[in-house]
Amino acid sequence: MSLFKQGRYSGYLRPISYLIDLSIINGLAIFYFIKNIDPLIFIPIISIAWIILSIASKFYEVYRYTREVTIFSLIFRQLVLFILIMFAFSGYHYTLNIYPATIFKYVFLVFLGITIFKFALYYLLQKYRTSFGGNYRTTVVFGANKKTLALEHFFNKNPEYGYIHKKTFNFKDKNEIDLDECFEFILNNSIDEIYCSITELTNNQISEIVDFADNNLKILKFLPDNKDIYSKKLKYEYYDYIPILSLRNIPLEDSINMVVKRSFDIMFSSLVVIFILSWLTPLIAILIKLESKGPVFFKQSRNGFNYKEFDCYKFRSMTPNKDANIHQATRDDQRVTRIGKFIRKTSIDELPQFFNVLFGDMSVVGPRPHMVSHTNMYAKKIDKFMVRHFVKPGITGLAQISGFRGEIETDKDIIGRVKYDIFYIENWSLLLDLKIITKTFLNAVRGEEKAY
Repeated sequence: MSLFKQGRYSGYLRPISYLIDLSIINGLAIFYFIKNIDPLIFIPIISIAWIILSIASKFYEVYRYTREVTIFSLIFRQLVLFILIMFAFSGYHYTLNIYPATIFKYVFLVFLGITIFKFALYYLLQKYRTSFGGNYRTTVVFGANKKTLALEHFFNKNPEYGYIHKKTFNFKDKNEIDLDECFEFILNNSIDEIYCSITELTNNQISEIVDFADNNLKILKFLPDNKDIYSKKLKYEYYDYIPILSLRNIPLEDSINMVVKRSFDIMFSSLVVIFILSWLTPLIAILIKLESKGPVFFKQSRNGFNYKEFDCYKFRSMTPNKDANIHQATRDDQRVTRIGKFIRKTSIDELPQFFNVLFGDMSVVGPRPHMVSHTNMYAKKIDKFMVRHFVKPGITGLAQISGFRGEIETDKDIIGRVKYDIFYIENWSLLLDLKIITKTFLNAVRGEEKAY
């Protein structure tokens, strides 16, 4: 689930922390300690080294439930490793005569500044949550035992962590649990996170809760015991001394991954808009207008990130008709114009969606968005369909290059699409995006059977 959901802005904190720390590192070096060095050499090398080191050491993986002692251990480990990097840099650039005493003074001041900022941000956020009630998440717990009562106590006695606990469901008899009432309470009270004690639930009930959480965009976590619930990769975390398992670990929840993906989207879309759409749009517009009356662009409401509706843009490929927002194109569809057949076959009709990417409604790669009417239908009909809305929709996606693009003729088509979309969400990487983009381009050049 995204850190930006429902007005929470925690996802911005990590990129800001990177920028401030890098400013401290480079500023102190250039303006105080190593004045005779070329900034064009020092800044890229040290900045890249710091970012790689931080990712490897998980230096910025500080959450609302992280303890101060853990932060101190992260800072100390980072300090030691950064000293080694600075000695390696000074050894390679030995002509600069950077002495060990200078390195130690520099690193000490750098980490003093970083430590002050890190703890200032940590305590300011706690104060913000305690005094103003901001940056919070509402919770419920399924099951009452020592572990869940300890978790409830943790939520209630530590408001600085930003959790507002609404209810603990006490299930004395596992077979008499009315999960529908629990689900109704969760929906009516806009609960953000569900915590389950595995010992209090049967496997079938756990499956029902998992399906509910997936289909309603709720974060689901477990208090572990000895049961072997799933063969999935589970994320293990600690709230104080209480172990918590997260069912689905989504790479794009990480704010650095989000920044990387968004930066790539902006760069790639800008290149397409400047070097392709700038001259192609007038040509396509003339061809569309010569064949039929109506607008050049077709606008349609789609469901995107967190189920939010947005206007998706395409080059108009059909004659204007009242069924455009209800019925998708079929093979030999009489609504499709002659120029429409060409631009649909070559996927040129999708190019205006790069403006949607620049607007922030879409990504270059992600689950393809559906018409609102189809989304509502499949959300009720297809299990886990809503998981696709954990990330931004894309112009192309893994499902599209895997044979599941175009018209949905049977339930098998949409089930296959959902399967590939969930795999993409759980296994995202920039390399995977590049692979999908490359395969999409090659498919467009060759032509696809279901591109009609």
